[in-house]
Parts: sequence; structure tokens; C-alpha cells
Amino acid sequence: MVLVNFRLIHDEGRGSRSKRAVNAQQEGIPSLNHTHYHTYDEISEWLDEVGRSCGSACSVFSIGNSTENRNLKVIRIGSEGANKPIVWIDAGIHAREWIAPATALYIISKVYSRSRLNRYLNTKYTWYILPLANPDGYDYTWTSDRLWRKTRSVHPTNSCRGVDPNRNWGFHWAGLGTSANPCSENYHGLQPFSEPETQAISQFVLSLGDRLLVYLSLHSYGQYWLAPWGYTYRVPDDYLDMLYVGNQAADALKRVQGTVYEVGASSRLLYLAAGGSDDWAKGVAGVKYAYTVELRDTGRHGFILPASEIQQTGREMLQAVRVLALIVLREQRLLERQQTTNSAPS
Repeated sequence: MVLVNFRLIHDEGRGSRSKRAVNAQQEGIPSLNHTHYHTYDEISEWLDEVGRSCGSACSVFSIGNSTENRNLKVIRIGSEGANKPIVWIDAGIHAREWIAPATALYIISKVYSRSRLNRYLNTKYTWYILPLANPDGYDYTWTSDRLWRKTRSVHPTNSCRGVDPNRNWGFHWAGLGTSANPCSENYHGLQPFSEPETQAISQFVLSLGDRLLVYLSLHSYGQYWLAPWGYTYRVPDDYLDMLYVGNQAADALKRVQGTVYEVGASSRLLYLAAGGSDDWAKGVAGVKYAYTVELRDTGRHGFILPASEIQQTGREMLQAVRVLALIVLREQRLLERQQTTNSAPS
């Protein structure tokens, strides 16, 4: 069993209310107001400011462009190293799920902060966070249709626009839970990775190699911590390990203020859905701990979650991510020790 110092995590999560002024300078990086949602331009500008101000401690760069030529901006937090493990977090793959990018931005602002736990995690991990995986769709929810879900790509023969980017990944693509109808919200596209967004993300994730230990994709809503598989009711061979770590993360989240997340395989807790990013991360990229997290709430507000819940959701998810990272790091160390022992001459 992997033991984690939950007291340290809990105490840091509580903090001091006097230190939580949302507009205060956040320990060396530009401030961001977490009491309201931000537009694509505001998010992009803030990330650029962070990149200019953080020196070697982080970097902000584009891994590609959307259909409408918006940058897919990723922030790296923590130094890069040849053998340093990696955590990947993306958000906003479905445009209308505003709480997901908002939570990713909260995590960025806190993971970068110089608390004792964050300093430790940043020496052990390199973090890559993509707050807006579907920038065109997200921008469209601000300007035209608040409940738009898909990308904004143009179909060659149909007037309906966009592809569901979470049905577009090249692992059991066009399977159950997807649609060949371009007007469907679950439209899987003309081919795997037809969208420049999913192309760019998948190529970058593959470039991280076997150092990538954790893949998290933030969505809403429902309050679920979901493991593969989505394309089938079967589960991966190491599902019990995934379930254990997912439950530990959900327990850490619950300790913040009592919010309950269900943990399990997405096909069993929700529905069959092929071509998803977490299935691809597990099945193709080989990431052991690949999850989709459906954030608040359970349906009262749904996709229109009030901005007053951003900080609460962010605090919960931050604690979950910290615990997950510590557990996976401990497991990795145990595996390395076993390999060293097994390779030692007898």
C-alpha cells in the first residue's frame, strides 16, 4: 500500500483566508480572478504574461493551431529532465464545459506557487497543462451559442459544423456511442484525428514518451472520476490499480468540503463512448493512469455552473491532483527499486 501525508496536503489546502485575495499577486506570477469565467483572449493573454514572468520555472508555448487558427497554448511547470516523470492535464475539449478550463487555470496558479508541497512536487514532476483544448468552440460559446459542444471545423458536404473532439481519437474510432451524422453532437468526424486540435494534442502527448505517468482530461458535469475503457464494458488489466488511485484522489477531493465523486470505468458509470482521449492515452500512448474527470455539479446547474463555484471546484481538484501525483510517484519509486534489485548480480 502507498502511504501519503494527507495532513500536509489538507493543511495546505485550508490555508489562510487573508492570503486568498483573488486579485493579489500570486507568488511571482500575474494574478487571475477566479471568481468569474474568462474569455479565450483573456486566458491566452494571462498565459503569455505568466510565461514572461516565471523565468526558467515554467514556459508557455503553442503545440498547434485550431481550425480558426487559435493557438493551443500549453504551460510547462517545473524543470525538464531526462528522467523526470510528467503529469498532463487538459481541459475544455467540450466547449460548453466552462468549469473545466476555469479549474485548469486555478490548478496552474496554485501548482506554480511556492508552498512546501508544490516545491516538492515540482522538483519531482514536470507538469504540462492545456487549459483550452477546443479554443474555437469555447470562443463560440461566448459569442453565439453558450451550449455549443464541438469544434468549429467545416464539413465538405454538410452545412452542420464541427466534430465532437472526444470521439475523434484514433483508438476504436467510430465505435459505440459515436455518430456518423455531421449534425450530431457525438459526430466522430470523417476519420480519426480529422481535427487539428486532436492531431496536435496527440502528437505532443506521444512526444513525452514513457515519462508520462498521469493523463487527466477535465470535463463537466456529473462528479465522476472515470477510468477507461469507454469503448467497451471490459476494463484494462490494471483496472484495480487505476480504481485504487482514483478512489484515493476522490477521497482527497471529498476531504476539502464533502463533495462526492463516483469512481469507476466510464462505460459502466455513464455510457459507451468510443474514440475518447483517455482511452487513447491508455491504449496507444501507454499511460497507466489515464482518467477523465467530470467536475461539478450533478445536474442542478449542469453546464451553466455559477462562477461562484470555480474556487471551490479548483480547491477540490487541486487536492485530488496532489494526492494522485504523490501516490503515482511512490509507486514509480518502488518499481525502480524492484528493477534495480532484480538487475543486481547474484
